Amino acid sequence: MSFSSDAKAELCRAKIDKKCCAVAESYGVLLYCNTFSQTEIRIITASADFAARLPKLFRRAFSVGFDVQPDEEAGGKRSFLIRDGEKLKKIFDAFGAEWDGTLSHHVNFGVIEEECDRVSFLRGAFLAGGSVTDPEKRYHLELATPHHAVARESYSVLLEQGFTARETQRGGNHLLYFKQADTIADFFTALGAPSAAMGVMTAKVEKEMRNTITRQINCDSANADKVVAAAQEQIDAIRRIAKEIGLDALPEPLKDAALLRITNPAASLADLAQLSFPKVTKSCLSHRLKKLMSMADALPE
Repeated sequence: MSFSSDAKAELCRAKIDKKCCAVAESYGVLLYCNTFSQTEIRIITASADFAARLPKLFRRAFSVGFDVQPDEEAGGKRSFLIRDGEKLKKIFDAFGAEWDGTLSHHVNFGVIEEECDRVSFLRGAFLAGGSVTDPEKRYHLELATPHHAVARESYSVLLEQGFTARETQRGGNHLLYFKQADTIADFFTALGAPSAAMGVMTAKVEKEMRNTITRQINCDSANADKVVAAAQEQIDAIRRIAKEIGLDALPEPLKDAALLRITNPAASLADLAQLSFPKVTKSCLSHRLKKLMSMADALPE
C-alpha cells in the first residue's frame, strides 16, 4: 500500500458517532467526489477502507443507501452511485441546498459551525479528493475539487483550523495543497491520523540527518583537499630549498620541520605537531613551515 492509502485507512478508523459529524464528513466527500448533481451522485475510490466506510457514513448522515455499490470483495477502483430522486432530495435538504433549483456548489458554513464538524468536513474532503506523496520522496498533500467556489471556501475552512494552503489548477480541478512537512503532519494530527503524522515527521528527521551527514562528509572532503594542497606547496618549497642551498644550511628548528613534512606528506598540521620531537604546538609548526615557504619564494629563479 502507498503512504496515501495508509493515511486514508487510518482516517477511516475514526468512529462515526455524532450525526452532525457524519453529515459534515459526507458534505466534504460530496463536494470533493467525482459527481454531485441533482441527477446523480457518483463516488469512485481505490481505497478499500473508504469504500467500507461510505455506506455506514451515508446511513448515519442521511438514512439512505446507495443505489449501486461494489461487492465487499471487489478490488481496484470502486464506484458508488445514487440516482433515486427522493434520496438525492434528502441529501440536498441536509445541506440547505435546493434540489430542483439552479445548482452552484458552495460550502454552507452553517453545516460546519462546530469544531468537530469542520474537522469531519476536511476528513471527508481528503478521503474523496485528497492525496499525499510518500514523505520519503517529497512533501506534498493536496485536496482537489472540480468546483472553484468550493476550493475558495475550503481555503477559509483550513484558515480557521490554522492551516494556510496554496492554490492552483490542474486538469479542470481546483487544488489546495501543502508542501511543508510540519504542516502536513499537523493536518493529519488534526484529522485523527497520528500514525501518518508520525510517518511524515520521521521521514523529515531522517532526511535532515542524511543531509547533515552528507554536508559533514563534503566538508571533511573539502578540508582534506585543502590539507593535501597545502602540504604539496610546502613540499615543493622544501625541495627547492634543498636543491638550492641544502637543508643542512637551515637552522635546526626549520630543518626539523622540513624533514617532518617531507617524511609525512599527507599529514595535517595537527598530526605533524604530534609527531614532532621535541613536541611543538600546531601554531609553532605552522609558523616554521610558512617561514620555509617564504625562504623558497625569496630564492632566485
